[in-house]
Order: sequence, then structure tokens, then C-alpha cells
Amino acid sequence: MKIAFTSTGTTWDSMIDPRFGRTENILVYNEESQEMTVMTNGEVKDEAHGAGTATAEKLYILKPDVLITGNGPGETAAKALKNINMKIYVDAHDMTVSQAYSNYKSGKLKELLQL
Repeated sequence: MKIAFTSTGTTWDSMIDPRFGRTENILVYNEESQEMTVMTNGEVKDEAHGAGTATAEKLYILKPDVLITGNGPGETAAKALKNINMKIYVDAHDMTVSQAYSNYKSGKLKELLQL
């Protein structure tokens, strides 16, 4: 299973970025291989429009099974994410990536049911 995180940094100790579209990085943890990969997302930081859609396109390429983020995607990004077969968990703000992963594994994060 591949789990993606919106993150302010590039390690397990980095904070979850509460923003979906303008997240600084997307970290993807492959539970099978126990490898973490990083995709930077800084190029959308200053975009006036389309950041969420651009980030959704990156997730389409990465094809994670799960996304863990803070506030969740906006309306336009949510439409783009409908084509990806993944579950989205929100309310992971104020957590490190490691803490968010632990909370996900123990069922403590809120699943976003409707996109």
C-alpha cells in the first residue's frame, strides 16, 4: 500500500502541511518496500489559481492508495481527484508525518467520504 502525505519537509519528522494544493512536498511511503519518496511541490506555491489541480495531477502520477493531509482538497481539486482510486484522511494538522501515520494506522484520522 502506498500512503501519500502533504508535508512541509521531507522526513518522518516533518510537519503535515494543512494545505492540499499548495503543500510544499508530497511524501509517499510504500509500506511493502518501506521506502519513502519525495515529490516537491514548491512550483505551485505562488500560483494564483490551479494549485489544487496541479497537486491532484501529481497524485494521479504517484497513484497512492491513501492521502493524509490537513484540511483536504478544495472543490476543483476534489473533482480532479475523483479519477484516483484512493482514500483521503484529513485533520492531520499539528502532527508530524510519523504521528499522522500512527494515527491513520490506529483509525484516529477522519476519512473524507464525499468528493
